[in-house]
Amino acid sequence: MKTRRCDVLIIGSGLAGLALALKMSSQGKVVILSKEKATDSNTDMAQGGIAAVMAREDSFENHIQDTLTAGAGLCKVEVVENFVNQAPDRIQDLLNWGVHFDVRRGVDNEENSIDLTREGGHSFRRILHFEDQTGHEVHRTLLKRVRENPNIELLENHFAIDLIINKQVNTYDMSPTRCVGTYSLNKTTGEVEAFLGKSTVLATGGAGKVYLYTSNWSGATGDGIAMAYRAGARISNLEFMQFHPTCLYHPEARNFLISEALRGEGGELINSQGEAFMRKYHPLGSLAPRDIVARSIDGEMKKSGAHCVFLDMTKQDAEFLKKRFPAIYSKCLEYGIDMTKTPIPVVPAAHYLCGGVLTDMSGRTDIPGLLAIGETACTGLHGANRLASNSLLECLCMAHNASNVLGNELNDLKVCEHDPKEWHYPEESNDDEMIVISHMWEEIRRLMWNYVGIVRSNKRLERAQHRLKNILNEVREYYSHFKIHSDILELRNIAIVADLSVTCALRRHESRGIHYNLDYPFVPQVKVLDGERRTDPKAKDTILLRGLR
Repeated sequence: MKTRRCDVLIIGSGLAGLALALKMSSQGKVVILSKEKATDSNTDMAQGGIAAVMAREDSFENHIQDTLTAGAGLCKVEVVENFVNQAPDRIQDLLNWGVHFDVRRGVDNEENSIDLTREGGHSFRRILHFEDQTGHEVHRTLLKRVRENPNIELLENHFAIDLIINKQVNTYDMSPTRCVGTYSLNKTTGEVEAFLGKSTVLATGGAGKVYLYTSNWSGATGDGIAMAYRAGARISNLEFMQFHPTCLYHPEARNFLISEALRGEGGELINSQGEAFMRKYHPLGSLAPRDIVARSIDGEMKKSGAHCVFLDMTKQDAEFLKKRFPAIYSKCLEYGIDMTKTPIPVVPAAHYLCGGVLTDMSGRTDIPGLLAIGETACTGLHGANRLASNSLLECLCMAHNASNVLGNELNDLKVCEHDPKEWHYPEESNDDEMIVISHMWEEIRRLMWNYVGIVRSNKRLERAQHRLKNILNEVREYYSHFKIHSDILELRNIAIVADLSVTCALRRHESRGIHYNLDYPFVPQVKVLDGERRTDPKAKDTILLRGLR
């Protein structure tokens, strides 16, 4: 078995992983493992933008309060303050790396300034964007920088399987438990390789593909969360899967997002009768926080029996829409929808996981040597519901904080000298069995959508848990006996994350933020008045699940 060593091992090639690699490249050898092509990530698909206080009329306090309000009383205030306060500096990092943002003419009409838009839950315009393809612009630029950096090695089609703990490498190691690297499937050769680093960082993104309908890319299967759990790390608050209110409703476009920025520019949600309905549910109307909008759409669809609602942009200037949202305009046209003339059919879809591997604001986990950053981590920034466009900001801030931690520790750490145990290859099985893998994948995703969706109940959750236990046993059997394959690895991970999500949901005996359970009274948004910062003292802060080790 091939064994390779480096200073910093990063698993995942989204914004968090790329930003950390660039910041650490001057201090040692960095290796990035990407399970498919490096261009495949949720970052690349992000449309809206990045939240940061840039306007004179805005303030850090406003951004902090908006984040706390959206988080429904479960945000960690110190984390929110840290990330919001450093946001302008992280934007400057992007500018220094060559990222472009849309600009507008200044007030005096003589100088250009960064254009800011507004999204749901924000009290001011503070979203920096590049057209409606912000994530693509950011990811493309950083990826180019990474490929040009001689101290960073980016390995595509390398699927991390399991973390390596020092006790597994050396049975007689009496030092404290520590993560020393990972086993990884080289999808090109079909061989398993070992990668060892002074520090290992999980930056694998979220788990939207655990659900049948999602805005996420096809590889968002919760790999880092499942790996950390199997290694013994604590997992937190997986019940908080945020459903984006507006994905394009079309049989051939199941995961195309219709950015919240359209509502920030005056878009109105209407039902199948053409009625604007959001004011019935929240004073901010179509710009209410995402959890409220998603539940409201779900309720309207159930009342009418309609398959979708609509986002009406027809009252906006047509030329403005084409220039501001070129990708969305073009994609809708592909499906025969001219958004300047016809409302866009939309439905909610699984979008962003607010829970994950429990970490501090620098990404440190329970296991020394293992960090988790970005959507993989649960820092307490988002609480019970993420404020729009705080996700890319979190990636940048966690990468920065983690680089400070690693920079202080790296010189005192050593790469594991012992080679890990050889990988045991299970016996080959009939390729016809791969159809069963596909069926199990589909069963899990449909089960999660039907029983652990926008609106839940204890009975639904208990049914889901019972069925998932049987599926988990079958998955373990396939993993143990079937020839190693990326489809089986992803199936194992989504089965674990689905089961953990249901367990977290059953342990939260309240409705709060994204988690809405019919058997418990709903906790309204926490109001924050007169500059007071607080979370809800009555809320159970975190639902924690101890890993398997």
